[in-house]
Amino acid sequence: MRHGLPIAGNYLQQELAIITGAVDAMVVDVQCIMENIANVADCYHTKIITTNPRAKMASGNTVHIEFDEHHAMEDGKAIVKTAIDNFPNRRGELMIPSEKENMVAGFSYESINYHLGGTFRGSYTPLNENIINGRIRGIAGVVGCNNARTSHDSAHLIIVKELLKNDVIVLTTGCNAMACGKAGLLTPESAAVYCGPGLAEVCETVGIPPVLHMGSCVDNSRILMAATEVVKAGGLGKDISDLPVAGSAPEWMSEKAISIGHYFVASGVYTVFGVTLPVTGAPVFQNHLFNELEGLYGGMWDLVEDPYEHAAKMIAHIDKKRKALGIDKARERVLMDMADRQKLEAV
Repeated sequence: MRHGLPIAGNYLQQELAIITGAVDAMVVDVQCIMENIANVADCYHTKIITTNPRAKMASGNTVHIEFDEHHAMEDGKAIVKTAIDNFPNRRGELMIPSEKENMVAGFSYESINYHLGGTFRGSYTPLNENIINGRIRGIAGVVGCNNARTSHDSAHLIIVKELLKNDVIVLTTGCNAMACGKAGLLTPESAAVYCGPGLAEVCETVGIPPVLHMGSCVDNSRILMAATEVVKAGGLGKDISDLPVAGSAPEWMSEKAISIGHYFVASGVYTVFGVTLPVTGAPVFQNHLFNELEGLYGGMWDLVEDPYEHAAKMIAHIDKKRKALGIDKARERVLMDMADRQKLEAV
């Protein structure tokens, strides 16, 4: 994306990319790769290029070009040459979908600073003020994989749209971000369509999408850094656990999702997983994760399979934190005349 390359799809679409017949080479590493793509590639002309010794595949169409950062250019050229040499082997009619969506990506906690306050007055204060006055209800981090046990992207989109409808701004990464991009949620114009009136007004004023794409699935620390900046800006407590925020992984499938989820929980974030969680057969341990952890770290786990209930529990937690901060009542706008301004004390 940093070089202007558009995204084709997310985790569960990797086999679908091959069956378009237009992929001359697919380069894979160790993360989120279905081994069955080698079998699918055998039905087409696509070369599967593995780059890590831990992720070799046995297939007639598989080539191993081990990536070494000390020889990155040479390795890259070998990969591109493999794809070029394979181009004449295309056969049959190509099946490339015509659907396209625009998106705005590349947000980080630093760039959000500038979007909110400008280059010379970068600050999270405008975000905090709009959370305090109720135009923005809270913040949600919605991340995680696709899961073959669910309808592709369905839970992601239901949860995100429910949050936006209730004035919760969404920070996202990885497969969820791509799901939102495909659904048209990563453009500033989408705020007027999907958001409640408060969040829509803020997004229109600032010129940002209601869902901020913050990177790949392993860039979730950027979301916690943004939460830290909100704490630093003041007015919403002294710790991440005080903030009206919640985390979600609606369709997780990878073990790394659990480690990232616990990182969020230990940082003070109420974190809800969908599909399943491998603790439901251990009620004592589950109670520790789902209830007792909040007393230790301020964050805790939860498991909610139904996406509507999933979003509702996140919103309920955000409302609980708003009430604890004393900002649960919406505040009316007060238009100040010059006399009112003259009464203000200089800070």
